[in-house]
This record gives sequence, C-alpha cells and structure tokens, in this order.
Amino acid sequence: MERTVTELQGTPCMDLKEVAPAKKQFISSKSFGATVATQEELMEALATYVSRAAEKLRAQHSVCGVLQVFIHTNQFRPNDPQYSNAVTIPLPYPTSDTRELASAAAMGLSAIFKNGFLYKKCGVMLLDISPAGTIQRSLFDAVEENTRHSAVIMSVLDGLNTRFGRDTVKVAAAGTAQRWIARAENKSQCFTTRWTELPKAIAN
Repeated sequence: MERTVTELQGTPCMDLKEVAPAKKQFISSKSFGATVATQEELMEALATYVSRAAEKLRAQHSVCGVLQVFIHTNQFRPNDPQYSNAVTIPLPYPTSDTRELASAAAMGLSAIFKNGFLYKKCGVMLLDISPAGTIQRSLFDAVEENTRHSAVIMSVLDGLNTRFGRDTVKVAAAGTAQRWIARAENKSQCFTTRWTELPKAIAN
C-alpha cells in the first residue's frame, strides 16, 4: 500500500526499462492442420518457420550461430506409429539470412526424417544469438563481404513484405500449396486490428 500511495502522489517507485533485453533464442513452430507424410511438405513448413524466426532475429539486429530442427508425430493418436527427433546444426558463421538458415534446416531435416510416419508438428530454434556487428572474420572466406551482401538482400525482402504483406516474397522451399497450414476456422476475430472485422452496430 505504501508504494501505491507514493506512486499516486507522483513519486515513481520503480525504474522503467527503456530498452527490452535482446532475446537469447527464437523458436518458431506450430501444429499442422493436416498430418504430413512427405519430406517435401515438412520442408515447406520448416522453411516458413525459419522465415518467421529470421524476421524477428533481424528486427533486433542479431545473428545466430546454431540452428536446431525438430519433428514429431501426433502423441494423441497412440494407434499411429510414433516418432520424434531433433538435430542441432552449428553454422559456418553467424547469420540472419533466411536463405542460409533454410538451407541448414533442410540439411537437418534430411538427417532425421523417416518415411512411414504421419507428422503433426515441426519447428526450428535459433540459438547462440549475438549482435549483428560482432561476426568473427575468417582468414579463408569472404565473410564480411557475404554478410554485407546478405544484409542488403534481407533488407529488401523485409521491406517488400512489410509494404505488401507477409510472404509477398519468400524462399522457394516454403512452397505455395501449404496443405499442412493450421486451420483457422475457429480463430477469434481481430476486432482491434482489422477494419473488416469490426463489430457493426445497427440503429433501428
């Protein structure tokens, strides 16, 4: 009560955090609207999730040095064969380039994918996060030049998607059909963020 009274009298008792701390990891994952049996469809989902995580990574001006891929079947269908697995992939150098992260995710998926299972969920986790300006240079690779070129391309990609809508431009691995995408028939309406879903009041 003392703190409340003091605050009401105009004396702040808690310091405001002006800058939120940078995240140490990014996870992008979602259950499928329909089970997936092929590696191609799993890769579509992974590429989409990589794109989401990479966007957030670039938004806080960071890069990641490690990527983890995980897949699993539906544990709530015990009569189906069950399988789950994950693999962690160290990257050659830290990056936030969606193309490079999607390529690494494809390698990881190839290592853990097994035929004969109906997959319900997959995802990616970006780890070993560091500021974008602290990338270690290499004596043998043109890391600095590649990073600069990558930053320009990703800036254009993010700009187009911000201006014209998400996934206006995306990596080819994300596909177009996306049969696996989560259903949204029962999703709550966006009353506060979409003009088309504002409640209508009719006066008699």
